[in-house]
Amino acid sequence: MSAGHRMGECSSKCYNMFIIETVCVAWFSLEFILRFIQARSKLDFLRGPLNIIDAMAILPYYVSLVVKEEDPALEHERPGGGKGYLDKLGLVLRILRALRILYVMRLARHSLGLQTLGLTVRRSTREFGLLLLFLCVAVTLFSPLVHLAESELTGAHDFSSIPASYWWAIISMTTVGYGDMVPRSIPGQVVALSSILSGILIMAFPATSIFHMFSRSYQELKMEHDRLFKEECAAAAAAAATGELQEAGSEGGGFDSAPTGLGLRLDKDSVHSLESLALLGKGGEAAGNNNHSLPAAAF
Repeated sequence: MSAGHRMGECSSKCYNMFIIETVCVAWFSLEFILRFIQARSKLDFLRGPLNIIDAMAILPYYVSLVVKEEDPALEHERPGGGKGYLDKLGLVLRILRALRILYVMRLARHSLGLQTLGLTVRRSTREFGLLLLFLCVAVTLFSPLVHLAESELTGAHDFSSIPASYWWAIISMTTVGYGDMVPRSIPGQVVALSSILSGILIMAFPATSIFHMFSRSYQELKMEHDRLFKEECAAAAAAAATGELQEAGSEGGGFDSAPTGLGLRLDKDSVHSLESLALLGKGGEAAGNNNHSLPAAAF
């Protein structure tokens, strides 16, 4: 296949993707503008985390339309003075294009799981801080030990310095173990075993509290969604019953001329539907109250 044909095929695919992206960005931009217009407080709207993510996902498209990235094949034709500026500009454009992956974060508006994850991370900042603190202390403890055991006692060249041993300590304590740095001596393997066991315990202590926080956040968000859904259903049922009564009254020339049996039947149906929704709400609240809540000391 010739180079010209491959270039033409790539251009056609890129053009089709550009059209799809343009339609999606136009829809997202219209939605963002309408929500901004309807917002009561414009400043609070712009400060919202999800709104910031939406703006960061939309803006790279418009920036790439205004600023055109230069072809890398023409780098030898650049003047010497402007090469650094153009390189930095191209890097900024590539970073902005990579930010388009933030479109996925828009799913947090409609996904209960992603909302629970975000709420758990926001509520568990202290636990994450403790986890990071424990990990840093253990890394600073085991890195000099493995460096002493491997470099000073056996003369191995993998652990050339204590800062270079930090990487080994991190991947060992998090039980990742890439295998690029491996202790060969018996003392080094003893240090490695100690670091792995310590890493398992250090990762397990805050993880329990984070798990309980995730469970509680999920239950809270689920109950809130159920409550809003029941309120919407009750409002829709009440509006439908009111519309039916008004329509029946207008067709019969007024409520007085409407058949008595029809009015009673409509009233009974409306009251029955509203009572069913009320019983459903009470049943959901009773079921939620029967759930065994986690002890307060766990949080």
